[in-house]
Amino acid sequence: MMTEKSIRPIAYIEGDFPEKFGIPRQSGLVNTQAEIHFLPEYRKPEAFRGLEEYSHLWLIWDFSEAEGTNWRPTVRPPRLGGNQRVGVFATRSPFRPNGMGLSCVKLTTIDWEHEDGPVLIVSGADLMNGTPIYDVKPYLPHIDAYPEAEAGFAGRVKEYGLGVSIPPEIEESLSEEKREKIPALKEILAEDPRPAYQENPERVYGMSFAGMEVRFRVVDGVAEVCEIEEDRNEMQ
Repeated sequence: MMTEKSIRPIAYIEGDFPEKFGIPRQSGLVNTQAEIHFLPEYRKPEAFRGLEEYSHLWLIWDFSEAEGTNWRPTVRPPRLGGNQRVGVFATRSPFRPNGMGLSCVKLTTIDWEHEDGPVLIVSGADLMNGTPIYDVKPYLPHIDAYPEAEAGFAGRVKEYGLGVSIPPEIEESLSEEKREKIPALKEILAEDPRPAYQENPERVYGMSFAGMEVRFRVVDGVAEVCEIEEDRNEMQ
């Protein structure tokens, strides 16, 4: 007999993505940095005992910003051009029956002294700032990794990417703190954050990342950054 079971978040993520646009389509594609803060009742040091021995973690989280509440039996993956439909269970689309995401991230360190500690410092997360997290589990390479596994259509488009051009004068106009984020920004743009059906070389796209407003267009397979504006409120 099946019974319903309710689950609730145990943590949330603090990162550089304040909105959905620009977030990497999968975890591990971009070397982004983020923090995982646990709710007060789960900040028990003994619950983290031994976790520092692992290099990577699984995050189970909520697609809290997915549009609508109904799941979709078929979806249009961006890497297939946005026109070909496949079954939702053959993708990692957010429009799922339970709207749950799964990401593998690298555990950089554990901040035991943080006022919200223990706080997990991770890299490679593909989550929007504030995303609720349901669970954290260690990644086990001898069990979780299958190098011979078939990757379906995702394997056929895995080499897709854009060139990236950021004029030196734009980089030089940024504060030192923001210049440190440029390598990650280039990785994000190389993954092509545009909707799959957008091919207009004249269109300028805007995305928020790490306290910056980035505007770019894509011409002949190259993401050309037109402008980067720092968040003035953050600078004050």
